[in-house]
Amino acid sequence: MATINYKDLDINKIIVTNSFTWNEKEIEVVNCISSDDKYDIVMITLQNSEEDGIYNPIKLDIYFHLYLVYTYTNIVFSDEDRADEFALYDALLTSGFMEEFLKHINIRDYTEMQDEIEKIAKMKMRYNVSAASIMKKFVDDLPANAEAAQQIVDNFDPSKYQAVVDFAKAANGGRNI
Repeated sequence: MATINYKDLDINKIIVTNSFTWNEKEIEVVNCISSDDKYDIVMITLQNSEEDGIYNPIKLDIYFHLYLVYTYTNIVFSDEDRADEFALYDALLTSGFMEEFLKHINIRDYTEMQDEIEKIAKMKMRYNVSAASIMKKFVDDLPANAEAAQQIVDNFDPSKYQAVVDFAKAANGGRNI
C-alpha cells in the first residue's frame, strides 16, 4: 500500500458563517468551532457551575449559553459587560437575542456539548461520593490537618487551660464539671 503525507492532501478548514440582524447590527455565527473550543466551553461551564462538589443546574444553563455566544459570534464583550454574567445572560434571554442566536447555531454541536456536560457532571458526582474520592480528599488534607494539630500542641499553655477549668468550675457553682 502506498503512503500519502497528510500535508499533501491539502485539507483546509472551511469556516462557514451565517448571520442575522439584531438592532441593525449584523451578528455572524460560525457554523463549526474547533474541538479545542468545544472542550473549553464544556469544561469552563462545569468549572463555573460547581458549588460544594455539586453542579448547580441554573449555573450550568447560564454559563453554557453565555460561552456559546462568546465563542460562536463576532460580538466582543468588554470586562464591564462580563462583570455580572447573570445580568448579561438575563439581558440576552429576555430581549429575545438568545432565542434568535440559537436558531443559527449548529444544532449537532449544541447537543453534543450539552450531552457531554451532563455526562461529565454525573460522573463527577458519582466519583465525589465514592470511597476513592473520600480517601483522596483525606490524603490531600492530611498534611494541612497534621500541621494545624501540631500548632495546637505547640501553642498549648497549661496555665490557660487551668484558668478555663477554674472558670467553668466557678460558673457551675463550685462543683466539678
